[in-house]
Amino acid sequence: MNEDLDPATVAILAGRDPSESSLAPVIYPTTAFEAPTVAEARRLALDPSSSRFYSRYGNPTVAGFEDAIARLEGAESARAYGSGMGAVTGIVLGLCSSGDHIVAQKQIYGATQLVFQAVCPRFGIDVTFVDATVPGAFEAAIEPGRTMLVWAETPANPRLDLVDLAALGAIAGPVTVVDSTFATPLGVQPLSFGVDLVVHSATKGIAGHNDATIGVVAGSAELIGWLRGFALLQGAVASPYDAANALRGIRTLSARLDVQCANASAVAEALELHVAVSDVRYPGLASHPQHELAVAQMTRMGAMISFDLVGGLEAGSRFVEALDVARIATSLGGPETLVTHPASTTHVSLTEDELTAAGIGPGTIRVSVGLESERDLVGDFVGALDAL
Repeated sequence: MNEDLDPATVAILAGRDPSESSLAPVIYPTTAFEAPTVAEARRLALDPSSSRFYSRYGNPTVAGFEDAIARLEGAESARAYGSGMGAVTGIVLGLCSSGDHIVAQKQIYGATQLVFQAVCPRFGIDVTFVDATVPGAFEAAIEPGRTMLVWAETPANPRLDLVDLAALGAIAGPVTVVDSTFATPLGVQPLSFGVDLVVHSATKGIAGHNDATIGVVAGSAELIGWLRGFALLQGAVASPYDAANALRGIRTLSARLDVQCANASAVAEALELHVAVSDVRYPGLASHPQHELAVAQMTRMGAMISFDLVGGLEAGSRFVEALDVARIATSLGGPETLVTHPASTTHVSLTEDELTAAGIGPGTIRVSVGLESERDLVGDFVGALDAL
């Protein structure tokens, strides 16, 4: 494939080899493949990247999805998992051992935070949380010779805080990881800034239709090869059906993002003007505290908005229940506009102090903007706010 192609074109062309001449992804539902000889079976059994041996190792449909993500991220290789959290735990437990240290940002997805807070200590892995919006915070927390991972998420769930990817990529020593789920590969490519690994809950914007549960990590062939070895034991295998749906989603990712970003910008601007809203976070707004950084490193500002309502939890409940077009659900990235109350859903396991540290208040609302009419969406949000 021509290396100078636009990412939108790469999204159409990538990941097709396992499907041969079929325009749609071919689904290989088999758990195992026949080997022609004992010697070949042995060779495949010793190769963690085998895609035609046993589907816990790999699968042609899944391999097509992995190839597409690797090409979109500018990576040498990628590994798919059964979910985004399968990818997260696969990285952490695949690279870290007892006595190791991780530096992670405090503005982060709730389930990922629980892995660091509850799972890592059980394995003797220490974690230090830092404010990723403070320059130099990651570097200051690194313990030379002991820190194995530096973990970032940008834009962060749910408040859309940003991480300076150039500064992160310049860190030497530990493996640097970015959860880029909110941005997708067409919003930012962390590896181009020197970051070592990029991880996605591809369930979200990449697959884009609320019909696939799948995660993926991309990076150098060496690092992905190491992760593949652990993945064989972890067993968080991506389904070929979900991989096929995710590949289908990749084909339309650019067009979907164009509409979602335009809708998100319009909704964010309307929210910012309403007296019932105390704060709006969208990277494309000049009022976002890191807007200049967003412009410098993001090619699309994304479909996600976070805002706070005057009146806290009670106002938030009345608002989301008054919406007609948008729906109440905890996922994101699909064709439908979804709203959720993070303190009650995505971050429900955090304490009050931890919620405060992450910038999540009782009136914080997260929005995943979909593909509906801009007029209808703005009218729906303004109408629900007017009813408060």
